[in-house]
Amino acid sequence: MKNDFSKKLLQWNSEENKRSMPWKGEKDPYKIWLSEIILQQTRVEQGWAYYENFIKTFPTIHDLAKAPEKKVFKMWEGLGYYNRCRNLIQTAKKISTEYNGKFPSSYDEIKNLKGIGPYTAAAISSFAFNLPYAVVDGNVERILSRYFGINTPVDTAEGKKKFTTLAESLLDKATPGKYNQAIMDFGAVICKPKNPLCDQCVQSKKCYAFLQHKIEELPVKKKTIAKKIRWLYYFIVEVDGEIYIRKRTEKDIWQNLYEFVLLETQRSITGKEILKSSVAKTFFANEKYAVKHISPVYKQQLSHQTINGSFIHVRLKKPVKDSGAYFLVNKKEIKKYAFPKFITHHLKSENG
Repeated sequence: MKNDFSKKLLQWNSEENKRSMPWKGEKDPYKIWLSEIILQQTRVEQGWAYYENFIKTFPTIHDLAKAPEKKVFKMWEGLGYYNRCRNLIQTAKKISTEYNGKFPSSYDEIKNLKGIGPYTAAAISSFAFNLPYAVVDGNVERILSRYFGINTPVDTAEGKKKFTTLAESLLDKATPGKYNQAIMDFGAVICKPKNPLCDQCVQSKKCYAFLQHKIEELPVKKKTIAKKIRWLYYFIVEVDGEIYIRKRTEKDIWQNLYEFVLLETQRSITGKEILKSSVAKTFFANEKYAVKHISPVYKQQLSHQTINGSFIHVRLKKPVKDSGAYFLVNKKEIKKYAFPKFITHHLKSENG
């Protein structure tokens, strides 16, 4: 049954797989690594343009390593999960200095690099160096759980071990890169999370989930993550054509990105409450300010958090005496700084 699965998968790949991506078939480990990091928790359609922009701007890993971090974060703006960008920069610098710009060619060395786990290490190892390591991600777990009828939760230690062992046993050791790409494409094109194309599936005749009508029940997940709700209110404080911003340095969402003067609360509050808040009193102190506009409430869903809040446009006659970590930037220069999507969405809506 296992051999039949692999054989049909590779046959589908050679005869029917028309999925096209700029990094597909790539052998340069730098480009493969870049594409894999961008695609972590990102749809291909969204990551495509980012990948091409990064390759154009940073043709080699040396170029990426030497680039100002501010520039790299700005190019990453909109992709989210900014820890990926921090790891990208750190790994680029490490390879540039310690490996003289040459990507390590062993699975263990690759996996030990910052931001690279077993899945990404297997992808780089198999695609660039033809090493026999199977990729195991959500796509692969879904396909295998459905086809073989595995009820073990994919998000448990037992499940991770079981799916990894099975994936390794199915891998075509002669062409691991081709096999890995095939199963990834199969999960994206045919065995999709919702509304899979079972009528077009070459595996359906022996697929447990299809035959037992359990497609929607597999794969099984055990954990449910409690989502945190946060309220962020931003004062966009303008004085003589300049705006106060600061860099987020805390180990929290959006680390290393920029933001306006922030008031965070545990609940929704009114405009009057915002203006009477401790942040407003502390930041503006005795300075006179005029409220130009308070935006509607915005919402952004992160993986484990829901962000709500709005923007209070304020105009000052002169700079505040103690702005703390906030500093003034010319309004025309704002676009050079990387902001979280929650803020850029508002800026775009305000500017039409």
